[in-house]
Amino acid sequence: MNTIAPTDVQVGTVADFPEGEIRPATLPDGTVVAIYNVDGTLYGTADLCSHGEASLSEEGILTGTTVECPWHFGTFDVTDGRATGMPCTVPLKTYTVKIANGNVYVESR
Repeated sequence: MNTIAPTDVQVGTVADFPEGEIRPATLPDGTVVAIYNVDGTLYGTADLCSHGEASLSEEGILTGTTVECPWHFGTFDVTDGRATGMPCTVPLKTYTVKIANGNVYVESR
């Protein structure tokens, strides 16, 4: 079971993040986090591609643990934010995503 810290922000319920899809979550400071559901495990990264600033939650293509940017087709590993395909070279910021009592939380740091 995940321990929820005071810095964790509830962004929805598990049902809000369907398997195999990407959904946006907005933190209190306005930061948008892309939440990915890969085989029932949730991952979070910065929503904007580090290369062209396209929204990954709105237009990204998720295949396994890889998200492809729609603008220039660069790719990232959603588990650690690592850039895995050109032209992307700068990793995405990652966010810890927790589930407790059916609710989804993102670590706001």
